[in-house]
Amino acid sequence: MEINGVINVYKEKGYTSHDVVNILKRTLKAKAGHTGTLDPEACGVLPIVLGRSTKLADYIMAEDKVYEADIHFGVTTDTQDMTGSIVSDKRPVCIREQDFFDILERFQGEIIQIPPMYSAIKINGEKLYNLARKGIEVERKPRAVTIYGIDTVDLCAEKARIRVKCSKGTYIRTLCADIGEVLGCGAAMGELLRSKSGSFSLDNSLKLDDIKTLAADGRIVTRIIPPDVILKDYPRIDVCYEALKFIRNGNSINEKFIEEQGEQPIIGQKYRLYFKKEQFIGLYAFTDGGLLKPIVILRDLNKV
Repeated sequence: MEINGVINVYKEKGYTSHDVVNILKRTLKAKAGHTGTLDPEACGVLPIVLGRSTKLADYIMAEDKVYEADIHFGVTTDTQDMTGSIVSDKRPVCIREQDFFDILERFQGEIIQIPPMYSAIKINGEKLYNLARKGIEVERKPRAVTIYGIDTVDLCAEKARIRVKCSKGTYIRTLCADIGEVLGCGAAMGELLRSKSGSFSLDNSLKLDDIKTLAADGRIVTRIIPPDVILKDYPRIDVCYEALKFIRNGNSINEKFIEEQGEQPIIGQKYRLYFKKEQFIGLYAFTDGGLLKPIVILRDLNKV
């Protein structure tokens, strides 16, 4: 049986994102990829794309995220989190509650971040964290990210716990460090939990041991989300039998093969394309030439 879809993994502490991918490759005997790195000491939602659905990684990575993180006041580290070497330590500090709330407001909306040296970004082909481990620091280009909301979950003299909804590419430990800098005492991130990634949440996530058990029992297929469900926000379009040879050859499909439906396709819009009602083929874009152009094929075309 071909495995094709996405499984919502709860990554536990101690595993890298690549560890999770490799474990799923061995367990499910399928091609696999992750959809956004989580640090080894972080935990939470890590959608894993399987089979032909590895082509959907960029689509899932582009979605918004929700995190919960601890901010430790009065300390800075070389990694911007509590796993790193201490650079400065002003503890104990006394943070006024209203000052903290006011500063969080300043980090709402579009903000500029400088990616940390301990990150997976590549410069001249080498990941930054590899350079950092060699004691090399290089200039990083600032980047714009969006913070849609920051809520305070808990606050005491030593630390706070915040919930952050943000765009892709946001570094939460950099956010914590920047908040500490504005506070004037410094700060470093402690515990980090990713509670949501797009439509994937903690509610329906699976730990690795659960996945292994379901796979051994032959029940894992019930927890693999089909690719057309992942793309549910794209409108659907159906084509008739005469489109078959174009589908099989991976060619564009003339609009005359579109089965009658309520609305005229929109130029530039991407659609989930179905053949014979029940066979999902992939994501197609409607062009100004009246063609449905294949963008991502998510089915074995030899079996259509």
